[in-house]
Amino acid sequence: MSRLEARRLVIDIPGRGDGRALDVCLEPGQVWGVLGPNGAGKTTLLHTLAGLRAPRSGQVRLDGRPLSGLGRRQVARRLGLVFQERHDGFPATVRETALIGRHPYLSPWQMEGAEELRLAEAALERLDLTHLAERLVGTLSGGERQRLAIATVLTQAPALWLADEPTNHLDLHHQTEVMALLAEEASAGRAVMMCLHDLNLAARWCSHLLLLYPDGEACWGSAETMLVPAALEALYGQRLATAWVDGAPVFVPAR
Repeated sequence: MSRLEARRLVIDIPGRGDGRALDVCLEPGQVWGVLGPNGAGKTTLLHTLAGLRAPRSGQVRLDGRPLSGLGRRQVARRLGLVFQERHDGFPATVRETALIGRHPYLSPWQMEGAEELRLAEAALERLDLTHLAERLVGTLSGGERQRLAIATVLTQAPALWLADEPTNHLDLHHQTEVMALLAEEASAGRAVMMCLHDLNLAARWCSHLLLLYPDGEACWGSAETMLVPAALEALYGQRLATAWVDGAPVFVPAR
């Protein structure tokens, strides 16, 4: 299984100082939640870890090797990215879009075969999209498109998931289903890092948390050590009240 490391990593956010360098390792079995207010750099961090954006300083290493020295096909076979925003490049059906997840494993002119189709169909079923397989992506709702993005990465079958707001646009049932899926991926020996705005989803599902403050400061560690009201209140600039439900903390804004 793969591991992804940030070594003395400073993400490049224009107009902001260096802040704290990140020394974080995403390892098999872990589910990391990245929390912080708007503009703290959550999306920039994920894009930097995926090799889509250069850091200001420091290094990202995939399985001990500098990410910048690896080909995109090599990276795509081990690392999958769920974007927050998506743009349709050309008209395609839901099934055709899910099959894109297998492209890193195919030669340039190779067609998808029975195994690729099996993986895509299984992913669509897992994300409750089988009945939409022949629909054009442009006709889907925001939540359906979000589930399709996750199904495409599931079809890709990476060892490492980087997901930017994976529950965006989803109703309560599908939020729970997606978080359960990501937890299952970690339990199977893969690793997940996701940006979240919902503090309570992070508290219930994440094993580790990375808190990004708007001034560039950061702290990270196991979820139980990070879920401290004082740290979270400073993170969001909001007083919080805490309760416990089914063995997990629940945070709500205090009056």
